[in-house]
Amino acid sequence: MDGHGSPQYCRHFLADNSTFHVERCMSVMQSGTQMVKLKNGSKGLVRLFYLDEHRSCIRWRPSRKSEKAKITIDSLYKVTEGRQSDIFHRHADGNFDSSCCFTIYHGNHMESLDLVTSNAEEARTWVTGLRYLMAGISDEDSLAKRQRTHDQWMKQTFEEADKNGDGLLNIDEIYQLLHKMNVNLPRRKVKQMFQEADTDDQQGTLTFEEFSVFYRMMSLRRDLFLLLMCFSEKKDQLTAEELGNFLRVEQKMPNVTAEYCLEIIDKFEVSEENKQKGILGIEGFTNFMRSPACDVFNPLHNEVNQDMDQPLCNYFVASSHNTYLTGDQLLSHSKTDMYAWVLQAGCRCVEVDCWDGPDGEPMVQHGYTLTSKITFKSVIETINKYAFVNNEYPIILSIENHCSIQQQKKIAQHLKEIFKEKLDVGELLTRDSKQLPSPNSLKGKILIKGKRLPSYLSADAEEGEVSDDDSADEIEDDFKLKNSTSNGPTQHLVESHIRKKLDSLLKESQIGDKEDTDSFSIRALLRATHEGLHKNLRKNSKEGGLKKSQSRSFISNLKQKRHSKSRLKCQSVDTDEDGQQEASGKEGGGQFNRSGGRRRTMKLSRDLSDLVVFTNSVVSQECLDEGSVVNVLSFSETRAQQLVHHRAEQFLTFNQRQLSRIYPSAYRIDSSNFNPQTYWNVGSQLVALNYQTEGRMMQLNKAKFMVNGGIGYVLKPPPMCKGSFNPYSDDPLPAYPKKQLVLKIISGQQLPKPPDSMLGDRGEIIDPFVEVEIIGLPVDCCKEQTRVVDDNGFNPVWEETLSFTLHMPEITLVRFLVWDHDPIGRDFVGQRTVAFSSLMPGYRHVYLEGMTEASIFVHISVHDIYGKWSPLVLNPSYTILHFLGANKGRQLRGFRGLFSKSSKCSVDTHIGVPPRKRSISNHLLRRTASAPAKGRKKTKMALSETALDRDRKDSNGDLKQQAVERRVGPRMALQHRPASMPLDKLLQSRLTLSSPETDGPDPGADTIIVEN
Repeated sequence: MDGHGSPQYCRHFLADNSTFHVERCMSVMQSGTQMVKLKNGSKGLVRLFYLDEHRSCIRWRPSRKSEKAKITIDSLYKVTEGRQSDIFHRHADGNFDSSCCFTIYHGNHMESLDLVTSNAEEARTWVTGLRYLMAGISDEDSLAKRQRTHDQWMKQTFEEADKNGDGLLNIDEIYQLLHKMNVNLPRRKVKQMFQEADTDDQQGTLTFEEFSVFYRMMSLRRDLFLLLMCFSEKKDQLTAEELGNFLRVEQKMPNVTAEYCLEIIDKFEVSEENKQKGILGIEGFTNFMRSPACDVFNPLHNEVNQDMDQPLCNYFVASSHNTYLTGDQLLSHSKTDMYAWVLQAGCRCVEVDCWDGPDGEPMVQHGYTLTSKITFKSVIETINKYAFVNNEYPIILSIENHCSIQQQKKIAQHLKEIFKEKLDVGELLTRDSKQLPSPNSLKGKILIKGKRLPSYLSADAEEGEVSDDDSADEIEDDFKLKNSTSNGPTQHLVESHIRKKLDSLLKESQIGDKEDTDSFSIRALLRATHEGLHKNLRKNSKEGGLKKSQSRSFISNLKQKRHSKSRLKCQSVDTDEDGQQEASGKEGGGQFNRSGGRRRTMKLSRDLSDLVVFTNSVVSQECLDEGSVVNVLSFSETRAQQLVHHRAEQFLTFNQRQLSRIYPSAYRIDSSNFNPQTYWNVGSQLVALNYQTEGRMMQLNKAKFMVNGGIGYVLKPPPMCKGSFNPYSDDPLPAYPKKQLVLKIISGQQLPKPPDSMLGDRGEIIDPFVEVEIIGLPVDCCKEQTRVVDDNGFNPVWEETLSFTLHMPEITLVRFLVWDHDPIGRDFVGQRTVAFSSLMPGYRHVYLEGMTEASIFVHISVHDIYGKWSPLVLNPSYTILHFLGANKGRQLRGFRGLFSKSSKCSVDTHIGVPPRKRSISNHLLRRTASAPAKGRKKTKMALSETALDRDRKDSNGDLKQQAVERRVGPRMALQHRPASMPLDKLLQSRLTLSSPETDGPDPGADTIIVEN
C-alpha cells in the first residue's frame, strides 16, 4: 500500500500505462470533473464528480443524498467507453459525442452510472483511472483487502465524526461517535482514554493518529486477552512455540511449523521489538485473530475442491430464472448486462425467452407482460463474452421458444455463428449413453436446453410438431396481458396503474422483517393490484379508452385463485381445484391440458432441434418413471411442492439419473424467491431463482455454491447419488454417521444499528442477541438463540453454547443472524450464511455480510455421532475424569468460565465448595472497556419445544423458564472444561476455576456427571 492507502501498482495494468500517466489521472479525478449524469426520463443533470482523497469511492455534488452520494471502488463491476448502455440508447436523440461518453457498472444489480464529459480527454482520464483502481483491487489477497478496508473505514469514521471539518475531534464529537457506534461507556472512562490518547500540543482534541490510538484502547478485547493468557502461561504475549500449540490444539492445524509461526508474528505484530524477539503481543494476536486466516470460512473452498468427473445429474447447478429481468415480472426492464453479472457470479444455467421480433430478428422478453424487449442476438453475444471469464465449467442455456419457424432458424443461425466450437460436443456422444457427461468433460462448452423433434420423424423433415404444454411463459392463460405489443394510450394506462400499485406495495414490503419472506404476502399484492386496476379500468372502459381483452384478461382470474395460489410457503401443498387442475394440465403429462382440451403443440425447426444434445426439455410427467438420461423435466414451484411432500423418495431416485428444473410460481410477480433448500433436499439440480432479488433465499444460494469455489457446481452427498431414503423421515439415514455441531457464541464486535432504523445513527444503542439457524433436511432444521445484552453493540459478550445434531451435514447451511431486541419485536442487524462443510474449527470470527467491521466471535467444534448417541464422543471427558475421581473433577471448570461476568455460583454445582477470591479475569473485567453490559436472564428450551414456541419466546420467556424447570426436574451436578483444551494442560496449570453462571449443562463442553 502506498501513502494514500491505494493499491500498489499492477504490473499487468501498467504495461501500457506509465506510472506518471496513472498518477496524473488520479490527480485529475481527485480535483473533480463536471459531467452530465444521464437518467431515465430526464434530460440529464450536471454534477461535479470526484475521487475522494483515500481513493476508495466516487462522490458527486450537489446531491440530496449528501454523504450517501457515493459509489465505492469495491462495488465497481466494469467501466465501458462510448454509448453502449441502455440509458444511452434511450437518449439516442441526444447529440452526445461517443468519445465523451462512458458508463460505470456497479453494485449487485449491475446498476449503471452513465456520464458525458465536455471533451474526450476527460473521459479517457476517468476510464483509465477507474480501471487502474479496479485492477489493484482484483490483485489483492484477502489479507491486503482486509487491511485496506479497515484503514478506509477508520478514515471514513474519523471524517464523519469531524462535524466542523477542522481535522480534529473534540470530546463532544467523540461522545456522539461512540453513541453512533453503539458504545455504552461511562463518560469518566471515555474522558480518561481521551486524555491518554491526546499527547500532542493541541490539548483537548484528537488528530487522526491520536484517534487511532484512542480506538485501539477502546477496542481492547478481554476475550482475546484471556485466550492469549491461557496459552502463554499467564503472560501477555505468545512465543512462536506457544502460538504453534494454540494453532494445533484449538484451530486444528496439525502441520504447523516454527517457520509458519514466525511468519505470522512478522506479519501481524505491531511492535518491532517483539518481532525481533519472535513473540506476539495482544495487538498482534488481535490482528491475527481478526484476519482472514481466522475467518469462519474455509479458505480452501475458495478454489475447486470436489470431484468434477461425475455425471451432471450428481451436481447441484446454480440456476437463474428469467435472467434478463432487472426487477419484477410485469414491468421491469430487460438487460443483457444481467447475463454478464449472473455468469460472473457463478450462475451456470441461464434462461432466454424467445419471441418473434421485427425485421425477422427474435426478441427476448417475458411474454404477455409489459417488460421491455432486447434482441436475442445481443443476449447471445453477451453470454459468449462472459460465459467462461471466471471458470470454464459448462453453461446450460435454457431456451424457451415461442417463435415462428423462420425466426427459429434465425435463432439457430445466431447460436452457431456466435458460439461456434462451444456447441460442439460430438466427441462425447460416442461414450456411455447410459449416463450424462461430467462437468470436466464439458469444460468450455455451452449446452442448449430446449425441445427436440421426436425420433420417429424422418431425418429429412425440416420441421415437426412438439408439445407446447410446458413452455416457460409459466403463466395461466387467464393471467396474461393480451395484445401486449400494442403501444397506444390504452397500454400506457394499464402500465401506469400497475406500476403505481406495484411500486407502493414493494416499498411496503421492504418495511417488513427482511428475514421473514412471508411477512409481506403475495396475496396482498395480488388483491391490491386486482382491486385497484379493476376499479380504474372499469372507469376507463366506460369512457371507451380500454379494450376488454387488455383490461380484463390480466386480472380476471386473480380473484378466484389468489386464496389458493398465493400461499408460497414451502410446507404448503395445494389441494384445491385449481391446484388439481394445474397438476393434471401443463405439468401433468396427461392427454389433456388445463382447459380440458387436447394438449397444445407447436412447430419446431430441425435446425434448432439439432442443437439440443444432452438437455432435452420434455413434458413434466405425472409419474416419475425413468426416461432417457438426456431428458430434463421442468416443474413449477407449486407442482414441485406436491412431489416433494407426497413422493419425495421417487423424486430423489429420479434425480439420481436425470436432471430436473424447478422455477418460481407465476404468481411471484414481485420476483420473490422460494426456499431452494426444499428442492435440494430431494436432489433437484437446477433450482432456478430470481437473481435480481436480494434477500434470504439468494444468500442461501450463494452459501451453497461457495463450497466449491463458487463455480456453480456442487457435488451431491453420496446417499443422494445412489440408494434411496426419505428426506422427510425423522431418521432418514439410520446407518449414516451424524454430526454434532457445537457453537460457542462468545462475543460481538462493532455491531451497527439496524439498517432500517427510523432515527438512524441517533437511535438508541442496540440490545443485540445472536440467532443460529440450521437449514438442511427437515429433521435438522431448527433455530437457537443467545440471551440479550442490553445497551452494547460495540463489544457485547454472550458466552453461550448452542448444540445441533445433523443427519446429513453435507447439504446443511448454518446461518448466523444478529438481531436488535425491542420490546415490541426485533430488528434485523446483519447475517452471514456458511455451508456446514465450509466451517473452520476452533476460535473464528464471523464477519456479517456487507459490513466492514461488524463480526461475532465464536468457537466451533464438531463431533461424530454413530447410532442414537455416544457418550464417549459427545462427552469425551466423561470416562477420563471418571477414573480421575469426582473430587478432582470438582476443581475444574472450563475456559468458558474465564468469560463469566459474575462470580456468583449456581447452588447445585457448588454445594460444599468454599467461595473463591476474585480472579484475575474479574479484575480485568472491571478495568477494561470491553466489560459487557448487564444481560437479561437466559431462557432454556426443553427438547420437545416446537419451532412455534421458540418464535414466541421473547413474549413469555419467564413463564416458559418455570415450565421447563418443572419438566426437567432436579439437575445433577456438572463440571466443565473446554471442548478442545487438553486435560493435562488444565491439570498442570493448577488454576482454581469456577463453574459457569448458568445452571444447566454446557453442551459444548466436555461434561462429567457427578452423583450428589
